[in-house]
Amino acid sequence: MIKELANVVANKAGQVTVTSQIKSTCSSCAQVDSCGSGQIAKALPQAKLTLTLPYDIKKFGKTLEQGDCVVLALPEKHVLSSAAQVYLLPLFGLIAFSAVGQWLYKQQIVPHELIALGLGLFGGYLGYRFAKFNQEQGKQSEKLQPKIIEVLPLPTQAK
Repeated sequence: MIKELANVVANKAGQVTVTSQIKSTCSSCAQVDSCGSGQIAKALPQAKLTLTLPYDIKKFGKTLEQGDCVVLALPEKHVLSSAAQVYLLPLFGLIAFSAVGQWLYKQQIVPHELIALGLGLFGGYLGYRFAKFNQEQGKQSEKLQPKIIEVLPLPTQAK
C-alpha cells in the first residue's frame, strides 16, 4: 500500500476534504546543487494536493474536525497496473503496427516506407486512446481513489 499523511481542512455530510503536501525527491539527491530539476524544485514553493473523500463515522467511531491528521492509502497493485497500461499499451501499439507496416512494405503492398511509419504512429495513437479509455472506466478510476485507513490521534498538549 502506498500511504500518505493528510490534514483535514473541512468536513460535511459524510465527506471530508483533506490536504497533503506534494513532496519532491529532488531535495534529497546528492546532485541537487548542480541539477536543473533540483534548482527548479528549490525555487518553486511546495504545492498542496486537496481531495474530497467519503468518510464513514461508523468505521472509525470519530467525527473528524479541521486540523485532524489522517492516513490515506492507495493499493500499490492498482497503481502499478494503471502505469503499465498507460506506458505499455501505446508502446505495444507502436511496435505491432510498425511491424505490420514493415511487412506490408517488404511485400510491396504499400509503395513507400513513410506509409509504414505512419501506420506505426497510428498504432501508437490507438494504444494511447485504448489506455485512456481503460483509465476513464468507472472501476479503474474507483480503484485509484485514495481511502482513509487511519485517523491519527492529536498530540496531547503540554500543561
